[in-house]
Amino acid sequence: MPASAEPLLELTDLVTGYRLRSGIGRRGGEVRAVAGVSLTVRAGETVGLVGESGCGKSTIARTIVGLVRPSSGTVRFEGRDLAALSGKEMRRLRQEIQLVFQDPYASLNPRMTVAALIKEAWRIHPGLVPRERWDDEVRALLDRVGLRPEHAGRYPHQFSGGQRQRISIARALAVRPRLIVCDEAVSALDVSVRAQILNLLQDLQRDLGVAYLFISHDLGVVRHLCDQVAVMYLGKIVEIGSKESVYRDPSHPYTQALLSAAPSLDDWRGGERGEIVLTGDVPSPLDPPSGCRFRTRCWRAQERCRDEEPALVDRDTGHPVACHFPEPIPTAAGTGRLVKE
Repeated sequence: MPASAEPLLELTDLVTGYRLRSGIGRRGGEVRAVAGVSLTVRAGETVGLVGESGCGKSTIARTIVGLVRPSSGTVRFEGRDLAALSGKEMRRLRQEIQLVFQDPYASLNPRMTVAALIKEAWRIHPGLVPRERWDDEVRALLDRVGLRPEHAGRYPHQFSGGQRQRISIARALAVRPRLIVCDEAVSALDVSVRAQILNLLQDLQRDLGVAYLFISHDLGVVRHLCDQVAVMYLGKIVEIGSKESVYRDPSHPYTQALLSAAPSLDDWRGGERGEIVLTGDVPSPLDPPSGCRFRTRCWRAQERCRDEEPALVDRDTGHPVACHFPEPIPTAAGTGRLVKE
């Protein structure tokens, strides 16, 4: 289904921090896990959010669904500022936005059957489905996600990881959302099962028109599923654009390093990888570097990078890049693999 021109979800200068308690050997203060992120997801679109562990991806997911309150900035859904909504209004809005977690076993109540897990959504949001139709709707949802009717009476521990993730998706669909935030939803699954879940998500988007914010560290998965790609580093988006543009002409050094490190069939065929090896560790979000946050690991860093934070704008690269000295490196057509010079 083609994406709408109007934003469904819009993040503007979003800042989300966590308060730290002071104690022996540690100081108090606030960790800014998300430090000024702007992002748009349109109806029927899939936006991929990629980056290293700890860069703030999951914090964005939790902020969007209201599990964490932002320190500043706005989260708007269909033009409504989520921070300005009352508790009752936010409860209604949660029908529109659902979250699928990385670990389906941890997110499913082990004491509830599959049918009870799905019906719980209708108890919380009465009026969505008439009670006399609950059993029929449970069977229909299970069929839609590739499970059988007899699975309704079983418990989460009786399923494989892939089946449990299908249950999580069915539970999310029960309230008929317009946006599903997938927080590393396939990273814990085997490769073959991962492909099945990705195909399921694509089928659901085609049939229902649901939009996805797809959070992942797997660049291959993002290239397969997403329309737009945003690359995060230490709480900020450093490159964003269409899938074709970012994978064809990655311009930020961090994006190039991520692509060069991604596994490829060429690794065992003896092909040239053109790998970029980053030096140093990721700085602490408690005390991020001045200027460009990536400069301490960047081979292009200059004095300007220390003094001035680069804005996320198009610098004749075809898409916005937060780098003072972007140098697009072409990739092999359709593969996202850097071309070795």
